[in-house]
Amino acid sequence: MAPTSEETTELEPERVAEALAEGWQVVDVREPYEREAGRIAGTRHIELSQLAAEATTLDRKRPVIFYCRVGNRSAMATDAFRASGLRAYNLRGGITEWVRRGLPIEPADGHVAAH
Repeated sequence: MAPTSEETTELEPERVAEALAEGWQVVDVREPYEREAGRIAGTRHIELSQLAAEATTLDRKRPVIFYCRVGNRSAMATDAFRASGLRAYNLRGGITEWVRRGLPIEPADGHVAAH
C-alpha cells in the first residue's frame, strides 16, 4: 500500500511500547496525582498546562508521543506540536487503553486515576 500524505497522528499502544524502546520521547501530560497513581515506565512528565513553557526542552530531532488518561488532552498537545513542526503523535486511547491491552505500568500496583 502506498503511503498517504495524511500521516496518522494516533499510535496503538503496542507501537508506542516499541517506539519507547527505540528511544522516542514519550510525554505524560496528565496532572501530578494521575501520574502518581500509575504511569508508563521511562516516560517524562510535563503537565499539559506547562507544556508550552517546556516545549524547548523536547528534542526536535526525535519524534515525541504524548499520552493522557484517554487521549483527549494528549491529542491537543499532539496537534499543537505538529503545527510547530515536530513529529508528534498521540497514544490512541491513552493509558487506559495501554492498561486494557495488558501493557505494564509503574508502580507494579499502580492504576489509572479517575479524572
